[in-house]
Amino acid sequence: MMKTKKIFFLSFLLFLFASSFSQIQNPVKWSFSVNKEGNENAILIFTAKIDRGWHLYSQKSSGSDGPMPTVFTFEKSNKYELVGKTQEANAHEVFDKVFEMKVHYFEGETSFKQKIKIASPETFSIKGTVDAQACDDEKCTYDSKEFEFKIEGKGGTSNISSDSDTVQLAQIDTASAHTIVDDETFNDDCGSLAGDDYSDLSAWSIFIQGLIGGLLALLTPCVFSMIPLTVSFFIKQSKDRKTGIRNALVYSISIVLIYVALGYIITKLFGADTLNKMASDVWFNLLFFVIFIVFAVSFFGAFEIALPSSWTNKADRAADRGGLIGIFFMAFTLSLVSFSCTGPIIGTLLVQAAVSGDNLGPLLGMAGFSIALAVPFALFAAFPAWLNSLPKSGGWLNAVKVSLGFLELALALKFLSNVDLAYHWGILKREIFIALWIIIFGLWGFYLLGKIKLSHDTELKFISIPRLMFAIIVFTFTIYLIPGLWGAPLKLISGFPPPDFYKEWNTDKSGGGHCPHNLSCFHDYEEGMRYAKNQDKPVIIDFTGWSCVNCRKMEDNVWSDPEILKRLREDYVLISLYVDDKTPLPEKEQTISKTTGNKIKNIGNKWSDFQTAVYKTNSQPYYVLLDNNGKKLAQSRGYTPDIETYEHFLDEGLCRYKNRKDGD
Repeated sequence: MMKTKKIFFLSFLLFLFASSFSQIQNPVKWSFSVNKEGNENAILIFTAKIDRGWHLYSQKSSGSDGPMPTVFTFEKSNKYELVGKTQEANAHEVFDKVFEMKVHYFEGETSFKQKIKIASPETFSIKGTVDAQACDDEKCTYDSKEFEFKIEGKGGTSNISSDSDTVQLAQIDTASAHTIVDDETFNDDCGSLAGDDYSDLSAWSIFIQGLIGGLLALLTPCVFSMIPLTVSFFIKQSKDRKTGIRNALVYSISIVLIYVALGYIITKLFGADTLNKMASDVWFNLLFFVIFIVFAVSFFGAFEIALPSSWTNKADRAADRGGLIGIFFMAFTLSLVSFSCTGPIIGTLLVQAAVSGDNLGPLLGMAGFSIALAVPFALFAAFPAWLNSLPKSGGWLNAVKVSLGFLELALALKFLSNVDLAYHWGILKREIFIALWIIIFGLWGFYLLGKIKLSHDTELKFISIPRLMFAIIVFTFTIYLIPGLWGAPLKLISGFPPPDFYKEWNTDKSGGGHCPHNLSCFHDYEEGMRYAKNQDKPVIIDFTGWSCVNCRKMEDNVWSDPEILKRLREDYVLISLYVDDKTPLPEKEQTISKTTGNKIKNIGNKWSDFQTAVYKTNSQPYYVLLDNNGKKLAQSRGYTPDIETYEHFLDEGLCRYKNRKDGD
């Protein structure tokens, strides 16, 4: 069967020297061979010989944030059937500073093998393509080449062989196409930044979110009330205090194993490619919006998200066995019984982990969640006197659930906003988004003061000090939001509301004709370059996205700095290219990408393909400084939250632009 391509390729074509000279890079050479196994099976062998200093990337590579993986595509035919996936040798795994992630690659020589089942009695051909990327320390090449295997029909007895028990059918190289190279070595007095100094902290961020989620889960009625009961059980049922502590530790470790296993299953079920595309996919965002609304309504008390009672009963019976197995099932029973409280928190965490794009996001999130949930059981077992200091169960536990419901409701709007921005529906402009948040957090504050009561709330005779403090914090945040209705920047929540230029009083209802901080900018590369040449100014290309949180953070927190804003307004021509804009292209402009083979049917496809093909990345934000002839002025940068570093970046480009002008 023919595999469907689901990858965004990260690099295409680079020039190596000046305009009068170019050199074709030829780092990888392929040979194809086949081994017959009996009458009905055969092994297709793809052998890659890689030049010294170059890397060929594994099939495991993540094409949306990292290097492009090697991909094998087979034409459909009823004469054979693929058996399993294409196998590869063990790849090197290292942390790549360019991609800021772990990558898998091969050096020297490697091979890939695909088993097939032969269905035809006659000799036939298997055709397809191999797509691959190779990089050295300075540049990358990409190529897509056709292959063809001659396969002896079903019933034949001879192996196709040569001196090495294989026959070479074809040999190709991976860089025979026209190559575009950007020289990123700058030896002058303008200074040079060694790329993006900021590592991807998404893994730690997800783990910390998991810890916070676990701490919140502890304060829900389903879990909090279980702490003294469970710990007391271990202490009373054990022969001595040491045994009680040991059992509680086993119980806590079991909780961690159960939730980490859940994260592992989620990661394996969806896979890296699916998780990476969630952040910008329209249907995923709409699905998450609905899920968060359901979670919020559940926390408000309309219904409980509960697992089948039969599951709980079976786990409870298994817990009665005693011993370590029994303790494990006690932990499993807790997980099932508390699901009505922890389920929405877990669901929220898994969604956030998925859309972060980190391949191990769900696993890390569940690790943090379970550790925060499990540690108190071990601590209270070790120090049982602490149980007396716990607050008594009561209506405050339900207040925690309702408060989480308000948070779920606020977060749901972000996912709807992502879709609204990408399609320019105009239903959730910045003022509407902020107004809804003001209402949500305002209602939350009144709830904490007892002015609003829901069905599961108990009578509130007085306001406790902690509840009053939380009410003050919520009302303070609510008042902080109000100036945002009239254009205040709201830096505390940058990245959550729609950008400042996507608002009701804009005359351009498409939402695509305005730029951050009222800067003059272009949304078409060619148009912007013509203007820059006419004005004799350098260019900054801003590869951005409507659903890109870090893009909004850069605009709100870095571009707003007076010195940065001055340079963007006076010294550069800004070209902002939205890679997730769903506005359809005219029919005559819709083409097939030479880089990915996918159809370019909307504006976002066009600029995403442009970024991938020329600049070997498709992550956002991504900033490129060019002169008005299209030649790079500095090493490109991604997310750079440090204002001084970003200012240095812009000044480096200006310095080099002036030097080149003076040299002309």
